Amino acid sequence: MKNTIISVIICFTIAGCNNVSQKQENKTIADMNPQFDAFKVNFIEELWKVYPTWASSQGYHKYDSILVVPNDESREKELTFSKTNLNSIKAYDLAGLSDNNKTDYYMIENQLKSIEWAINEQKSFEWNPSEYNISGAFAEILNGNYDSLDIRLRNFNLKMANIPAYYMAAKNNVKNPTIEHTQLAIDQNMGGISVFEKDFHEALNKVHFGEHEKQMMEANAKEAVKAIKDYAAWLKDLINKTPRSFRLGKELYAKKFEFDIQSGYTIDEIYAKAVAHKKELHQKMFELADKLWEKHVGGSISVSLGIKSKLSKPTDSLQLIKQVIDKISEKHVKPEEFQTAIEQQLPVLIDFIKKKDLIYIDPSKPLVVRKEPDYMAGVAGASISAPGPYDKNGNTYYNVGSLSGWDKEKAESYLREYNHYILQILNIHEAIPGHYTQLVYSNQSPSLIKSLFGNSTMIEGWAVYTERMMLENGYDDSPEMWLMYYKWNLRSTCNTILDYSVHTKNMSKEEAMNLLVTEAFQQKTEAEGKWKRVSVTQVQLCCYFTGYTEIYDFREELKKQLGDKFNLKKLHEKFLSYGSAPVKYIKALMMNTPS
Repeated sequence: MKNTIISVIICFTIAGCNNVSQKQENKTIADMNPQFDAFKVNFIEELWKVYPTWASSQGYHKYDSILVVPNDESREKELTFSKTNLNSIKAYDLAGLSDNNKTDYYMIENQLKSIEWAINEQKSFEWNPSEYNISGAFAEILNGNYDSLDIRLRNFNLKMANIPAYYMAAKNNVKNPTIEHTQLAIDQNMGGISVFEKDFHEALNKVHFGEHEKQMMEANAKEAVKAIKDYAAWLKDLINKTPRSFRLGKELYAKKFEFDIQSGYTIDEIYAKAVAHKKELHQKMFELADKLWEKHVGGSISVSLGIKSKLSKPTDSLQLIKQVIDKISEKHVKPEEFQTAIEQQLPVLIDFIKKKDLIYIDPSKPLVVRKEPDYMAGVAGASISAPGPYDKNGNTYYNVGSLSGWDKEKAESYLREYNHYILQILNIHEAIPGHYTQLVYSNQSPSLIKSLFGNSTMIEGWAVYTERMMLENGYDDSPEMWLMYYKWNLRSTCNTILDYSVHTKNMSKEEAMNLLVTEAFQQKTEAEGKWKRVSVTQVQLCCYFTGYTEIYDFREELKKQLGDKFNLKKLHEKFLSYGSAPVKYIKALMMNTPS
C-alpha cells in the first residue's frame, strides 16, 4: 500500500513537472512566434524591393513602376538580401516556433539558399537568353483591374523607361548561350512586341491624358519596341562557336531538384519509382485494351500494297494498346471549337463536384478562358495564370494554345492527343478541381509565405491527383475513359523519366521520341512539343509525378488510419488550407493537427 501511494505521488509529481515543462515550452512558443511573424512581414517587404516584378505578379503593386536592370549590381543586391536574411533566421530556435511557422522557416531558408545557388552555381543568366523577357510583366499591368487605368498606364510608362537599359544588360550577361534558349528568347520576345505596339496604344486611347503626355508615352513605347527588336536581332547574329549544352548535368540537376521540388525523395528515388510505375500502367492498359480491342478495332480494315484485309489482333502488348488508343482518339473536337469546348465543360465539372460533395468551389472567384498570349508561347499548350495573394479577387486565366495557322496534319495530331476523353482530364487538371481550385485556396491561406513561395510539386501534384480522384468517384467510369486516364497518367510518369534522362543521362531526341510515342502512346506533335519543352526547362517536368505520388500515398495512409471516420471532402479542404507548401510539410502539419 505504501509503495502504491509513493508510486502515485511520483506519478503526480512527474505529471506536475511535465505540466510545468509544457507551460514553459508553450510560453517559449508564444514568445517566439510574434517575433517571427514580425520578421516575416519585414522580410516580405524587403523581398519586394529586390524583386518588384515578382511583387506585381502576386498582386502587390507598390513597386509597379520599377523594372530592375539585371546587371552585376542587381545580382549583388540579391546575394546581400539572401545572406542577411539567412543570418537573421538563425536567431529563431525551431523548437520555439509553431508548426506553421516552422514550415515557413524552412520555405524561407530554401528560397534564400536557392537564390545564392542560382547566381553562384547555376548561372543561367549567362546561358539562357530567354530569361530576359519583359512583355508578360507589362501585359499584367494592362490586364489588371486593381487600380484605375490612368494610374496603371503611368506606372507602365515609368517602368517602360528602363527597358533599353534592361536589354543592354541582357546582352552583357549572355555568354555562350544554348541554341535552344536562344531561339526561345527570339520567339517569345518578338511575340511580346504586340503588348507595346497594340495593347498599350489601345489602352492609351481609353484615358484622357494631355496630348504631350500621350506623345511622351508613345515615344517610350517605340523605344521599348526598338530595344526588344534589337535584342532579338543581336541574338540572331550572335557568333556562338561554343554554345553551352541545354542539358543541365547530373550535379546541377540534383541540386535544382532539391531546391525546386523539396520532396522527401531524392531524384534517383523518384526516377526509380517512375520507371516501376510505367511498367504497372502498361499492364493495366493492356488489360483494358485487350477487352476493348474487338469493340473499337476488330472491324477495321488495313490496306497494304493495294490489298484490303481485316486487322488481326496484335501479339505485342504495346501495339495492341496503341491500336485501341488510336481508334478512340479519333473522337475529338474541330480545331475552331477547341477553346469553346473547354469553356462549355467547366460547368459540368462544377456540377459533378457539388453532387459528389468532393470539395467546396468558391463561385465568387472568376475563371476566364482565353487564347494563350504570344509572349507565353512555346512551352506548354495549356496553363493557368492565377492572381497573387494580394489580388485575391483578380481573374484567374485559363490560357489555351491556339491552333490558328497550323496545317491540317499537325492540327489533327494535336486534337487526337487532346481527344474527347483527354480534353476532359486536361480541364480537371488545369481548372476544376485542379490548378484553379487549388490556387484559390492557396490565396486564402493565412500564411503569406506559403502562398508566395508556392511549391510546384504540391501544385502540379494536386492537379494530377485530382484526375484520378474524379474518376474514382464515378466521373465517366467507362473503360475508355480509364484507358485514356492511364495514358495521361503515363504522360506525367514519363515526364520524370524524360527530364532526368535528358539532363543527366544524355538521352537523345530519337530515344526520347521512342519513349513518348511508342511507350507513352503520345501523338508525334505532342512528343515534339515535349522535346522542345525539356530542352528549355529543367526539373519542372518531375514535379507532376513526384507530387502525385506523395499526395496519393498520403491519402491512402490516412484512409487506413481513420477507417470509417475518413472524409474525402474534409481531407481535400484541410490539405489545401495550408497553401502551396511542399507536401512533406503539409503531411507533417496534418498528422499533428486533430481533424
